[in-house]
Amino acid sequence: MRNQPFSCDSFIVLPDAAANGHLLFGKNSDRPAGEAQPLRFHERRQAGSELRLAHVTVPDAPAFRHIGASPFWCWGYEFGINEHHVVIGNEAQFTRPLADAIVEAGEESGGNGIIGMELVRLGLERASTAEAAVRLIADLLERYGQWASGKFGLRASDGAYDNSYLIADPREAWVLETAGRQWVARRITSGVCSISNEPSIRGHYDLSSEGLVSNAIAQNWMDGATPFDYARVYGDPNVPLQVSRIRQRRSEQLLRNATAAGGVSWQVAFGVLRDHLEGTFLDGPRFNAARPDFHTLCMHEHPSGFTWGNTAGSIVADLGADAEDLAVVWWTPLTPCTGAYIPIFLEASSFPRTLELPGAMPVADPASFGQPAFDPASFWWRSQNRLDASKGDYLGSSFNDRQPELRGFFHAMEMRWIHKVEALREQWRSSRGLNREALRQQFAALTVMAIEEVDEATRVFFSKYAPEAVNRSIDNRWGGLSPEK
Repeated sequence: MRNQPFSCDSFIVLPDAAANGHLLFGKNSDRPAGEAQPLRFHERRQAGSELRLAHVTVPDAPAFRHIGASPFWCWGYEFGINEHHVVIGNEAQFTRPLADAIVEAGEESGGNGIIGMELVRLGLERASTAEAAVRLIADLLERYGQWASGKFGLRASDGAYDNSYLIADPREAWVLETAGRQWVARRITSGVCSISNEPSIRGHYDLSSEGLVSNAIAQNWMDGATPFDYARVYGDPNVPLQVSRIRQRRSEQLLRNATAAGGVSWQVAFGVLRDHLEGTFLDGPRFNAARPDFHTLCMHEHPSGFTWGNTAGSIVADLGADAEDLAVVWWTPLTPCTGAYIPIFLEASSFPRTLELPGAMPVADPASFGQPAFDPASFWWRSQNRLDASKGDYLGSSFNDRQPELRGFFHAMEMRWIHKVEALREQWRSSRGLNREALRQQFAALTVMAIEEVDEATRVFFSKYAPEAVNRSIDNRWGGLSPEK
């Protein structure tokens, strides 16, 4: 039986539901434990003749400046934002075409399509609006397909999944859901929307592949007399949805409650992504999130492996009033309940190298990559060590005592940074048409300061619970001694 990646949750808050009137995007990227997921920053570039991806080669095109979060082995991204304030994130989907492809592949090891995360990056590089990104991703999907592993160290027949995408710009958002080379898309212009690892589009949609309905009839997935329902027809009926359904409904509930109470703020968005079902009939605060009895939005690795992995990175992006406003990216590596969302800016004068480690790997088949090693120079790996220290042992025996200490450190930091970001955003707006180089330097300095504050708090935490953790990984699965040792 395949180990299904029931993971990742994404949401959109449209301007009418946001406390500050800006579109907000949030995502938890849930991945195999120990799969480093640093950020990548790229300036604009000119097109070359061809662009080599893991399994296919496509014509190249000019690329916009952007930031993306990339599993260490992958050219593509789990989520990202570009200079036009287009933001994209993906979710694993399990569909009838995928199930058929797995059976057909049998023991075949390779892939022959585009990885969903590669489509995220291509959309960011080439699209200046959300709708343009939908159409671009759909076009590439129809031409090249998506048969490829989304997990390192696995062949396509073991690690493949279809994808859905949440795509937005400052004015609107789209949900794009795919099944093999078929696709359907729905525009969202108000309220909130959250998606997880199941199809969400039913009978109403705005765009689709040409043969979406006729293909379903030809495959005997529906008859011609029944109204078309994409989720029912294209979703794999052999894959249970209770895990994704609970997470999707929980994030939607929290967002709607916040909307009714005055609007979703950055802090509320952070809280949604940190949620362990606290305050529910499941008695969230009393169970151990580091040894979870069920999947939660902030996902932690269970010793038995049933949760598949843990949250490898989390983002809240504020797209601003328009593409001329200042976009703000709030990002934390690993589980957000043990980290701090640091502010990051596309307009900054520089980008900290520590956020980009481990560095980009050569483009290759995902099956060719193995477990990366701990590197103390990497902000992501330092955060992994902090998560491991908070657990105490592989059973998470100390988590309920230690995790609140981290939240105490990091909540106060985030509130200070929020005030600084709001002041910088006002300065950015008032400086339109003027030389903004000094502000760009302040953006870069704020990110560096935030990293230093997180590192200092982490050192204090290590000094109390894991003195050896500064230059050495706590969990021997990540390589033991650092490269310097």
